[in-house]
Amino acid sequence: MSDEAPAASVLAVARDDAHRFTKPVRDEIRLVAGHGIEGDAHAGATVRRRSRFRGTWTEPNVRQVHLLQRELFDELAVEGHEVGPGELGENVTTLGIDLLSLPLGTRLRLGDAAEVELTGLRNPCVQIDRFQPGLMRRMIRRDAEGTHRRAGVMAVVVEDGVVRPGDPILVVLPAQPHEPLPVV
Repeated sequence: MSDEAPAASVLAVARDDAHRFTKPVRDEIRLVAGHGIEGDAHAGATVRRRSRFRGTWTEPNVRQVHLLQRELFDELAVEGHEVGPGELGENVTTLGIDLLSLPLGTRLRLGDAAEVELTGLRNPCVQIDRFQPGLMRRMIRRDAEGTHRRAGVMAVVVEDGVVRPGDPILVVLPAQPHEPLPVV
């Protein structure tokens, strides 16, 4: 038996060409630098959703890729909510990595070539409760240290590449000092 921690990997990938909450799981997705996921409704260099519109459609899209850790599904199951890959709108479901603890600017190499840079924490929205009543309150934890969002992280694509389930994930931290992920 090995004492090494399991390597981080991609569990599932998903995309949707329409603005629906749940995304269908795919065999692969193609990431395009500065654009996002080919064929996904959220792809684009600038803001794509009305909920993110702040007066101009030229604002940078910092939400090109949504990543969510598979370990959250186990936590939610204990709390009475069954959730699977793509069902919370994520594009990449990861395994073996605590995405929420990574600092701003962390780069994730997905597979052989694709690379994303983390831009922030996903702010859970009311669509989560439309998917499963009561789930929204499970996506936010409040304790003595503050409010913790559990709905995954957002990223921009910095290197093109195809991502498939089973692909390894390499984490590259930014230079110190590390800044926590803001809510985006």
